[in-house]
This record gives sequence, C-alpha cells and structure tokens, in this order.
Amino acid sequence: MIDEEDRRAFAAATHGVRPVKPSDRVAVKSPRRAARATISRADEAETLRESLDGPWPDLAAGDDFAFRQPGVPETVLRRLRRGRYSIEDECDLHGLTRAEAQAVLRDFIVECSELGLGCVRIIHGKGTRSGPAGPVLKHLVYRCLSRWDEVLAFAAAQLKHGGSGAVYVLLRRR
Repeated sequence: MIDEEDRRAFAAATHGVRPVKPSDRVAVKSPRRAARATISRADEAETLRESLDGPWPDLAAGDDFAFRQPGVPETVLRRLRRGRYSIEDECDLHGLTRAEAQAVLRDFIVECSELGLGCVRIIHGKGTRSGPAGPVLKHLVYRCLSRWDEVLAFAAAQLKHGGSGAVYVLLRRR
C-alpha cells in the first residue's frame, strides 16, 4: 500500500509531465530468431548412407587428425595444431550417445558461429573404452565438422588441452 508521503513525492517528481501522444510512439519490433533448416527424411537418409560408406579416415583411440576447407592456407592449420589461437569456448561430449552428441555439437557450432567466436575446443574423449570398433565420438566429430560450412579447419588439441581426446575448431567469422 502506498502511503501519503510517497504519493506527494511521486506527484512532485512528475509535476509538469505530459503523456506522449499515440502518434509519437514508436513500435518496437522484437529481433527475429535466425531460421534453422529442418532435415527432410530424404536428407536424413542420404546423410546416413554417406556416413556409413564414407571415405573417412580410420581413427584409432590415440590418433591425431586435422582438416581444413579448400582455400584455407596450410599456415592457418599449422597455427591451429600448435594451439596458437585463443580458445573462446568449449563443449564436452563425454557420456553422450551418438545422437545426443551430434545434436549438442551442431547447436554449439551454430551458436558459437552466430556469436562470432573464432576458435573453440570440443572434448570428445579418446575412445579407449569404445571396444573393437574404435572411438565413436571421435569419428562423429570428424565427420560432422568436415561437412559444416561454419567450420574452416580443425585439428587435434595440444596435450595440455586434451591431446587426441579434444579438437580445436576454427570457425568462419560472420
């Protein structure tokens, strides 16, 4: 409940104030969210077929890997491998299923790209407990990152940042 002293203080503070005419008001538009494409069943089937027959490198648990899009200089990849770019964010995929990891990875890369981040780290683990089929998430990360336009290059991280269980990702700036 408002007491009389507060009413007088409010009246004194607003003395001489006039309401804004409706024609003087500006309509504020809320920012539109970025559109996200949905995957059709045909696209999903094509992606599944491509992922199964590949040509993907045979990655063992301790192997390092690297990739760069056409047009990205070798010097950029070399600097990335050496950890010369500052890591602006990271994503840890440990303990996720293949489907969960792919969704989390995609959302992370899109968000970081929209924020204009340059270099991020993804921790996928070394896959030492994946069994005879080899590391699951490591293969998934390689396949996904090498397909997405937001990704310019990626390389296995330095030992201090996770070694063959993590990857540096250089993103296209928007």
